[in-house]
Amino acid sequence: MLTTAFEYLRTSTDWERTVLIGGLLTVFSFLLIPAFVVMGYLLGVFRATMHGDTERPPVFDDWGALAVDGLKGYVIAFVYGLVPAVVLGGTFVFGFAGLASGSDAGALTGGLVLLTGGLLTAGLWLAVAYVLPAALLNYAETGRLGAGFAVGDITPMLTNRAYMRAFAYALVAGVAFGVVAGLLNIVPVLGAIASAFVGFYVAVTVAYIYGRTYAEMHVVDVADGNAIDENAAI
Repeated sequence: MLTTAFEYLRTSTDWERTVLIGGLLTVFSFLLIPAFVVMGYLLGVFRATMHGDTERPPVFDDWGALAVDGLKGYVIAFVYGLVPAVVLGGTFVFGFAGLASGSDAGALTGGLVLLTGGLLTAGLWLAVAYVLPAALLNYAETGRLGAGFAVGDITPMLTNRAYMRAFAYALVAGVAFGVVAGLLNIVPVLGAIASAFVGFYVAVTVAYIYGRTYAEMHVVDVADGNAIDENAAI
């Protein structure tokens, strides 16, 4: 799966153009709209691969549609990220307040809050990283924003072995990217720019993995894009 996923983007005759555009958009993702377009592209990879199209990666063409689609994807991600973000914020506020209290008891309490809150936040972010792809897959399949929060549709995916395997593959790809990015960033500025291009390529690879996994877990009606057997692989 990892090898096939890594080669997916290169099955396109103009894959270099796609990587060039995707990398540049990633570089300027701090402007938000480029980030929305990249998210829209990745959702397009979800749709293509979940419906069996593994040899024709999407292209950057309808920019407006990609941006709107990506914005919806970011809304879903934002909502899922609220809980760990709130916990992290509370950890810093109460933890550092305790440390700054000037008393030994306050410092001890603040330290415990920072430690416990930090571990809890890390666990929550890991949970979000596990659940979010399933939410985005469900949104990509239906086109409805609310589908990203449809517990009844998402939960069966989370307990499916194929999905667990996909998450493990995604972690491997993420760790590999982290190592490569770390090496590239030895070179100031240019390394960060190169990391953006590599990051886009890895993101497409991961999107392919999840899209193909969705196809394993569901029997998809290619004609209308609807899943007709949600627990086929469970």
